[in-house]
Amino acid sequence: MTLDSAVKGQRIEILNIPDAGIRAQAIRFGICEGAQLICAEKLPAGPIILQNRMQEIAIGRRLAETIQIKII
Repeated sequence: MTLDSAVKGQRIEILNIPDAGIRAQAIRFGICEGAQLICAEKLPAGPIILQNRMQEIAIGRRLAETIQIKII
């Protein structure tokens, strides 16, 4: 399952971020493989908003299509 298929309010766990450059940038925001986050919002044809504790981060739809997740 990929991040773009998450539903608002779901708690997810990141399984794989395939691109090494994106992975390094995501780590700076506390998003890494094994991180548990909440899908705070999913804008139609727009970004996915992830909540990590008190921080919200927007992930573009195309990037979200490459990030593997599981629902927890």
